[in-house]
Amino acid sequence: MATATDKDRTDAVEDEVTEQAVSVPDVGDTGESGKLKMIVQLVKKCLGVKDIASMRLSLPASLLEPIPNLEYWHYLDRPDLFAAINDSDDPFERMLAVLRFTFSKDLKFIRGKICKPYNSVLGEHFRSHWDVIPVSYPSDPTQPPVQHLYLSEAAELSSMSILSATSNRLPASETASFRSSKSTLSVLSSASKGASSFPSTPGKSTPATTPDLPDLDARLSNLNLANPNASNSGSLLEGGDVPTLGDRPRIRIAYITEQVSHHPPVSAFTAYCPSRHVELSGVDQISAKVSGTTLRVVPGSYNKGFFLKINGGPGKGEMYQVTHPTASVNGLLRGSFYITVSDSVIVTCTGANGQHLRAIIEYKEESWLGRAHFLCEGVIHTYTPGETAHEEWTKVKHVPRSRVLAVFDGSWKQVIRWKKVDAPDSEYATLIDVSTLHVIPKVVRDLEKQLPTESRKLWDGVTSRLLAKEYSEATKHKLAIEQKQRDDAALRKAKGQKFVPVYFESDIETGIPTLTEAGRKALEDELKEEGEYPLEESAPVTPVASEP
Repeated sequence: MATATDKDRTDAVEDEVTEQAVSVPDVGDTGESGKLKMIVQLVKKCLGVKDIASMRLSLPASLLEPIPNLEYWHYLDRPDLFAAINDSDDPFERMLAVLRFTFSKDLKFIRGKICKPYNSVLGEHFRSHWDVIPVSYPSDPTQPPVQHLYLSEAAELSSMSILSATSNRLPASETASFRSSKSTLSVLSSASKGASSFPSTPGKSTPATTPDLPDLDARLSNLNLANPNASNSGSLLEGGDVPTLGDRPRIRIAYITEQVSHHPPVSAFTAYCPSRHVELSGVDQISAKVSGTTLRVVPGSYNKGFFLKINGGPGKGEMYQVTHPTASVNGLLRGSFYITVSDSVIVTCTGANGQHLRAIIEYKEESWLGRAHFLCEGVIHTYTPGETAHEEWTKVKHVPRSRVLAVFDGSWKQVIRWKKVDAPDSEYATLIDVSTLHVIPKVVRDLEKQLPTESRKLWDGVTSRLLAKEYSEATKHKLAIEQKQRDDAALRKAKGQKFVPVYFESDIETGIPTLTEAGRKALEDELKEEGEYPLEESAPVTPVASEP
């Protein structure tokens, strides 16, 4: 039986049949000035709107990047770090691995420009996989694992924003507290250049708008490194370029996501790495509001963060809930967009057999004057299961000193460093250097193998025409897809039917979606897809947990 919330969501979807879309007229100029005019019109229409994400917006295709939202919006920009979460026997080191993955999950927003993908339609789904080389561990256990794919030179230290040296030690007070420096980091801005179509053969694939990096998901937009001396492509590593690792079995991570609600827009997702016993799942929904020249984005009510579950190996039984911060898209009226992050991310490990760990990543507020600093700081601390006091600890200064195991700080666009507090004289070690990382491309089945509801197949008419710069034709195909969704909703309403997802169970209240039998089969099929590299052995797909 559907819950009241399920019914409300279904009714909202069906009510959209008669709701008039808010449209932005195409000015006929596809250059930067024309796009800026349309963006200004869009901002004006959104002023005062409580939640833009709940609006029905109809945008000209020329304002869109040639990629479906379900393909674009995921957290596996560095799947090699996701697969490495369960590689250590030490629970503290597993928490460090979760933090590394968390800092790497949104590389697309660091490496390239901010873009608008297609809006997902109800019942649309996307699936893909990654085959990555396992990380290697250095002899020094304080150092991060060595990654082998899609790397470049580190950004110059002089261009980085690091918290001041006063954060090298805990203060004498009973809470941990750190202070930011006044150093700056250049704001990232870039514009997309060029285009190429979907590849027709299996292998590395994503829609492209950057010819310089033809094999990266990051080619959605122009790559702009903080270090001008770092190579855009020449120093990137692929399997064949790593002499001692070319024959090593790779790790496969399979991924599936489905749009389970359209009004409000909600999608469910699951990623699975059977050979390393880790899985990732969650419900994506955002709420957005224009404030001045800034678009502020926060998690929606269904979005409880993402959940990392370990179902075998050294961390068996652990689950990490990672919440989302607040993001702001700045520079709307100037047409020079960049993202800043505020508030905190809370990482909570449950199900542990020993010490219970929790981490806080606190993003520093940016001044409205001058350049953004992109600074953050944080702590790893213990907590007592069954108690609630730790739930009030949302900032570094809230955590009692006696509970803190380690501290970390740095720039979330470049280097994050860390150290244990019981070794005050030790040097800071690198947790992760984001400036060296590039987005690892996904592998997607050919169009002829895809179902009509799969993202690339569904939006192929729009994508091909956008890449050919046939913007009017692209808009016609986009409007046809949107009209079909309204027609389908009207038909369901007339028959008294409600929409039922195919790959995920309808109940998403916990924030942890459950795969249906069809979902498990789709994930298993993705794991069995033929690849060009030998793979580690995998276990069968098991249902994702339904309780946090």
